[in-house]
Amino acid sequence: MALTSRASRQGDDDRSRFERFVEATYLRVSGPGMFFLCCAIVVAWFVSVPLWVDLKAWQVAIHTVGSVLTLLLLVLLENASRRAEEAAQEKLNVIAEALAALMDSRARDDEELREAAGRLRESVGLEERH
Repeated sequence: MALTSRASRQGDDDRSRFERFVEATYLRVSGPGMFFLCCAIVVAWFVSVPLWVDLKAWQVAIHTVGSVLTLLLLVLLENASRRAEEAAQEKLNVIAEALAALMDSRARDDEELREAAGRLRESVGLEERH
């Protein structure tokens, strides 16, 4: 899922630093490298059992690290998902408007087609009303 166009990535980018950070994080986290890094962390944690005196502390360490990383990644990925959803909805709205305009241009004598174009125009922006 590409969050920006190629032109945006090449210089005329008016997004905030946070938005660019979210996209860069999304691209890295969603790749196989992150999976293998997580596997390496789990293996290192598992192998470190003899270094811990208290097994409870050993378990708490991985749970704490895992919880913090999960929370941070969840927030970043949800932000990326929300922006991608908004972009897709905007594209659908533009397509619906173009289709309604085309239907209007062909509907001079067809009442049913005019009504369908009207219903299509009413549905654009429906997500904003809910």
